[in-house]
Amino acid sequence: METEEIVNRVASSGLLSLDLEAYYHPGERVVYDLKDNLFQGLILREKDFREFLKTHDWTQYTGKNVAITCSEDAIVPTWAYMLLATQLEPHAHTVVFGDLSTLEDKLFFEAIARLDLEEFRGKRVVVKGCSKHPVPTSAYVEISRLLRPLVQSLMFGEPCSTVPLYKKPRA
Repeated sequence: METEEIVNRVASSGLLSLDLEAYYHPGERVVYDLKDNLFQGLILREKDFREFLKTHDWTQYTGKNVAITCSEDAIVPTWAYMLLATQLEPHAHTVVFGDLSTLEDKLFFEAIARLDLEEFRGKRVVVKGCSKHPVPTSAYVEISRLLRPLVQSLMFGEPCSTVPLYKKPRA
């Protein structure tokens, strides 16, 4: 009895798979909410805030990813956020103004910016869609924007089941 050889068509298809989840930064994500520094929940007093900045233990943010925000509808001058950033910068991995979604966008954009996109030039690329860690939609949009001018074709999903996004026209 002759057995038929099983051929892995996905492996031999020449598709290059890009898994954005591989660029997920594992560091802890935290929010620094300026509401705790407000006087009567309304305004930020410079003298009190500067005293707080001198005495606060900034080392607790070492290696963490920090989103700075103010959840109260209060008068917060821009320089207050800047002061926070100068205190956090020596300790935190990343500091952004915004919420955790903004922070996640920044982490992925930084990772994507470090990619050597030349390895995708002229290739058929599948950007994987399933992941254990959430990958922001903005990261998929950014990688699509960056890859389109380089690739032969761009797809989304898994190599065995893709959604075509772009195919370079024949010259």
